[in-house]
Amino acid sequence: MKEFSASETRWAWIFLAPCLLGLLIFTYLPGLASLGLSFSYWNFLGVPHWVGLENYAAVLNDPLFWKSFGTTCWFVLVSGILELVLALMLAVWLNRAIRGQSFFRAAYFLPFITPMVSVSLVWGWLYDPSYGLINWALQQAHLLGRPIPWLYDPKTALWAVVILRVWKDIGYNMVIFLAGLQAVSPSLYESAYLDGATSWRVFWRITLPMITPTLFFVGIMTLINGFQTFDSVYLLTQGGPEHSTELLVYWMFKNAFEFYKIGPASAIAYILFMVILVLTFVQWQLRKRWVLYEDET
Repeated sequence: MKEFSASETRWAWIFLAPCLLGLLIFTYLPGLASLGLSFSYWNFLGVPHWVGLENYAAVLNDPLFWKSFGTTCWFVLVSGILELVLALMLAVWLNRAIRGQSFFRAAYFLPFITPMVSVSLVWGWLYDPSYGLINWALQQAHLLGRPIPWLYDPKTALWAVVILRVWKDIGYNMVIFLAGLQAVSPSLYESAYLDGATSWRVFWRITLPMITPTLFFVGIMTLINGFQTFDSVYLLTQGGPEHSTELLVYWMFKNAFEFYKIGPASAIAYILFMVILVLTFVQWQLRKRWVLYEDET
């Protein structure tokens, strides 16, 4: 291993300093501050007062917290499954030599890099029950008798947020899956087809096992991003109607900036952190049973 001189080491620290300083100021210090506030009472006025575990007890005894937590789990499960399945299907299709391949790849990835504010404004119009394009198209196809109030009915509001999230994030997952598919050796497919395997059997026996590391990565990132969903709810529904779309991060935001309950909001943040940590750890342990790596026999 090459040893760096003192001058090279000094210059390395000089170039790394801005990034490290940014992490310290905007990530680590606020994280430690919010941990302290989760054990304190503070309403933006005066000095925080230590209250111990009272904030956590208040949060865990709040029915709206558990309703929000259940809604979030349902949202993460449904949107996550749809994202993984649809992104994998698109990746398999666009991995083939088809006409307009580059165009379709760019078109599906474009929503991911589009700002959520712009996306939410457009989808808010699409969901409009009076002149929205979605209701108009369904009525023209004779699939609806009357318009659906997508964002104003507790039965459909959460589904509307799920559809928006899947549409926006599916392009990123598709690109990751494409990278995994292109890493699979063509010789494996050639051998399988020479042995008479069908396309469906090749997918289940070769393609899917070979991209399990990619599937593992996409699954973890989808889980984490799902639990952190905030902007689409804030811009489309504000948690309504009847708390039907009140996801956990949005409930934390309301506690902090509408009710001025900084302590309970910080407690919710760390409860969410522990939930994500536990689920990620479980996934990490289960990977040994189904993820296939190249260096394994």
